Amino acid sequence: QVQLVESGGGLVQAGGSLRLSCATSGLTFSTYVMAWFRQAPGKERMSVAGISRTAGVTFYEDSVKDRFTISRDNAENMVYLQMNSLKPEDTAVYYCAASSSFGVPNGATSYNYWGQGTQVTVSS
Repeated sequence: QVQLVESGGGLVQAGGSLRLSCATSGLTFSTYVMAWFRQAPGKERMSVAGISRTAGVTFYEDSVKDRFTISRDNAENMVYLQMNSLKPEDTAVYYCAASSSFGVPNGATSYNYWGQGTQVTVSS
């Protein structure tokens, strides 16, 4: 069965950094587009960043551009999100997701598999 397991969340002060990891199993990882989403309390789940199957194409939500970097390791079936210069508004549960869709979609409905999420809290 397909499993996506996030790790690396935690509490960090504003301006700090965290690196999220997502370990996947049960799917042919290199054939899936991968993305990170986040959901803050009372808000919709929103895309943060996505990466194509060969890592040739990425997208970033405007508020995280130049601060976050998504990457993947197809040999290790892993996807990462390096988060720098964190702000209190980055506080959310972060989810890893996998999509079999064409391109690199940024809508949650395009993603077939999801992890359980990891909490990121940024204090001011």
